[in-house]
Amino acid sequence: METKHPQDSKTTMTDLVLPSETNAIHTLFGGELLARMDRAASIAAQRHSGEIVVTASVNHVAFKHAVPLGSIVTVEAKVSRAFKSSMEVFIDVWADNKTSKASVKVNEAIFTFVAVDDKGTPVTIPQLVPESEEEIQRFDGALRRKQLSLVLAGKMNAQDASELKALFS
Repeated sequence: METKHPQDSKTTMTDLVLPSETNAIHTLFGGELLARMDRAASIAAQRHSGEIVVTASVNHVAFKHAVPLGSIVTVEAKVSRAFKSSMEVFIDVWADNKTSKASVKVNEAIFTFVAVDDKGTPVTIPQLVPESEEEIQRFDGALRRKQLSLVLAGKMNAQDASELKALFS
C-alpha cells in the first residue's frame, strides 16, 4: 500500500464568528469551535485514507484564548499518524486579532478517526511518513497517546504499553 505525507491531508478552513455562534459575553461557543474542528479534521482524515471516516474520539482539546465576535478563525488539520484503520489528526486554530492584525493560536486539539467501508467496517489505510520536525514530533507522540488511551479504556494492559514504559525507564 502507498504511503502519504501529512501535507497530503492538510485542510484549512477559514470563517467569521457571527452573533448566533457566540455566548452571552460575545465569544465563540466552545461547541461551535469543536464542530468546525471536527469538519476540518474529518476532511483531512478522508484525504489521507481515501475512505469514509468516522470520529472515534476527541483525545485532547486546549482552549487557550477566547475568540471574540467578528473574529476571522482559521482551522488547520493534518493527519499526524496512521495506524491500521485509525488515524490521529492534529488540529491548530488561529484567530486574527482585530487590533494588531496578527494571528493568535487560540486552540489545538487531537481527534482520532476510523476509516470504514459503506457498511461501517474498518478498512486498512495508507501509512504516514512525517517530514518536518513538528510532523515527526507529532508522529512520535501519537503512539504514546494511543497507548495511554487504550490503557485508560481498559483495552490494553499497562505493562504492554511499550511507549509509555519507555518514558519512565
